[in-house]
Amino acid sequence: MEKLSLSLATLLALTAAAAADTLLLRGATVHTVSHGILAPGDVLIKDERIAAVAAHLDQPADRTLDLQGLHLFPGLISAATDLGLVEISGIRASLDDQETGEFTPEIQSWTAVNPDSELIPVTRANGITHFVPVPGGKLLAGTSGLLAARGWTLEDMTLRRQTAMHLFWPDHSLNIPGPNAAEKTKSLEDQSRERLERVRTIEDFFREAEAWQKRTPGSPTVPAWEAMGPVVRGELPLMIHAQGLREIRAALQWSALRPQLRVVLEGGRDAWILAKEIAERKIPVIYSEVFALPASSADAYDVQFRAPAVLHQAGVVTAISEGLGRFSASSQRNLPYSAAQAAAFGLPPEAALAAITLIPAQIHGMGDTLGSIEPGKDASLFAATGDILDIRSVVKHLWISGVAQSLATRHTRLAERYRSRPQAK
Repeated sequence: MEKLSLSLATLLALTAAAAADTLLLRGATVHTVSHGILAPGDVLIKDERIAAVAAHLDQPADRTLDLQGLHLFPGLISAATDLGLVEISGIRASLDDQETGEFTPEIQSWTAVNPDSELIPVTRANGITHFVPVPGGKLLAGTSGLLAARGWTLEDMTLRRQTAMHLFWPDHSLNIPGPNAAEKTKSLEDQSRERLERVRTIEDFFREAEAWQKRTPGSPTVPAWEAMGPVVRGELPLMIHAQGLREIRAALQWSALRPQLRVVLEGGRDAWILAKEIAERKIPVIYSEVFALPASSADAYDVQFRAPAVLHQAGVVTAISEGLGRFSASSQRNLPYSAAQAAAFGLPPEAALAAITLIPAQIHGMGDTLGSIEPGKDASLFAATGDILDIRSVVKHLWISGVAQSLATRHTRLAERYRSRPQAK
């Protein structure tokens, strides 16, 4: 018993010592996002949090890391992605991003993420420390969570289980029948009727959800209606996925009838056209179409490059993401370059950096924890050889909640393997 007590005391002492371990990052160019740039600056990390930020810190630390010549950034956040839900788009068994049925609000995306995905370390190696996996579906697909890009289990990775409900707005484009159109092409009247019917289906579902919230106490529990409660009460954002002008305008008109909804627009290819209205409604936009082709032959070649700048100048809170396209899971590492392209076409550099750090954190309810280098926030940071918006910069160190993370990936392992292959004689 005495030996057991001694071992327990030793363990508690070691645990306390580990918890009190402090790390001083000294001499970097610190991009705080929220309070400008310190060049140079020091950052003190203690108990998984940022304890202090200043031009120079004299506080003692257990460990000191000299980052002179490097740039220190808050961890980047992928605001809307299928990372962790998709591994290889051509292999069905590795896909878990779609749910059957038109209305599945009870679905929670974080439960389907694969912690062993090879794409997560690849993404992390370029500065992305957190991501928001989005459930796909026909209309109302479920809720997304916010996860850290590290951890053995889903519970280790998940910081917030519900960040937004996701509604995929019906396509409003019209297929105009021509003289040589196939017989199966529907008339414009039929297409318009089907479009209105799908919007009516959404309206009916939300009416039923609102009615359910007024049920008498003791009524049977229905998971779908229970999941809708925080949305219709305005406690959980409703993220509407819409790209074209018709879809965005229709979604705005529909949501205007429910002012209690906390609407966020995701995708937003043509949102720049309605930038003034979106700004007046205070609707944030997660813009995912920086590198998309112009939608119309009449559009300028750089219309999508300039769109985030147009939204920003109008006063729209704008985040940037890689979206939910076919290869988006494997392209999440390119997130800073989408922001860089927007910066090259009019978006202020500080706004471009905020669009992939602080603004995504705020949209998903984690603005007081992530997205900037401030005392009290989570110590998720990375050090790079230059500006992360510069494709030439290389990430040299990365921490998530104060813990240093490996930057090894499948790419680096294969590179090392083939560099050391036997040479032909």
